[in-house]
Amino acid sequence: MPAPSEFELIRQYFAAAGASRQDVVLGVGDDAALLDNGGAQLLALCVDTLVAGVHFPTDAPAEAVGHKALAVNLSDLAAMGAQPAWALLSLTMPEPEPDWLAGFRRGLHALAAAHGVALVGGDTTRGPLAVTVTLVGLVERGRALRRDGARPGDRVYVSGTLGDAALGLRQWQAGERAGPAVERLQRPQPRVALGRALLGLASAVVDVSDGLAADLGHILARSGVGARLEAARLPLSQTLQACCSPTEALACALGGGDDYELCFTVPVERERSLQQAVAGLGLAVTAIGTIEAAPGLRLVDEQGREVPVPSRGGYDHFGAAP
Repeated sequence: MPAPSEFELIRQYFAAAGASRQDVVLGVGDDAALLDNGGAQLLALCVDTLVAGVHFPTDAPAEAVGHKALAVNLSDLAAMGAQPAWALLSLTMPEPEPDWLAGFRRGLHALAAAHGVALVGGDTTRGPLAVTVTLVGLVERGRALRRDGARPGDRVYVSGTLGDAALGLRQWQAGERAGPAVERLQRPQPRVALGRALLGLASAVVDVSDGLAADLGHILARSGVGARLEAARLPLSQTLQACCSPTEALACALGGGDDYELCFTVPVERERSLQQAVAGLGLAVTAIGTIEAAPGLRLVDEQGREVPVPSRGGYDHFGAAP
């Protein structure tokens, strides 16, 4: 019997755990929770744990670990359109090594300062190296971005380029310690400004952490729709195309994970407003497909013929390894 996926475990054991409270606007099942504290803005809360050897290489630079620990949470808030504000840090480590801690702090502090985030508490314990960050932000009441609003006819977009982090991991494991793909793996850039720009425009948003196919699948499941993606329109960097065959590059883009871009859907009548909203961000957004009523994810070639989605799946801690 196959092991349950992490998402099945969440649904089975934690989706409806705890008390029922009227101030919970959105609980388990999105990139962040939304809580109503009675003000003009809702609180957006998310938490992520990074484990050495799972989420980052055991020999990754400490500064990069500090950066990534916060970046993955910033990406979750970006997917909600929230402005980040406060963070809590839980750090587990075998021994307190001053040089490692100094580097970790530099990476965490630089990214926190850039996004106006204050570190307000946490916990430090002895054990295998793992970092947990809880991040709290604010989003205007009634405007938060969610996964459940995609409708047939909406266009599917993605920011930046896809698959570079997967290539970076392969290069790091081969002994390469520099280059644009390694930089994408070690220091992802959360799209907070884009998330804010999408308020009032996007019908559904998810951050691409486990791979485009898997994460877009969350939008499709929560919205009760399907999607048709055009393989030729997936944004691939020159680095990825130079280092991989077309089939490998497509597999990295759809299932590689760790890109921390935003995938979102936009009604056709809002596409011109979208282009105006993102014009000053210095970040490309690419239309890659269309939401359809029929469930499931379909991939088509340049002639419109359906082709198999590469078998490499998104990352799942308890399912089959990708």
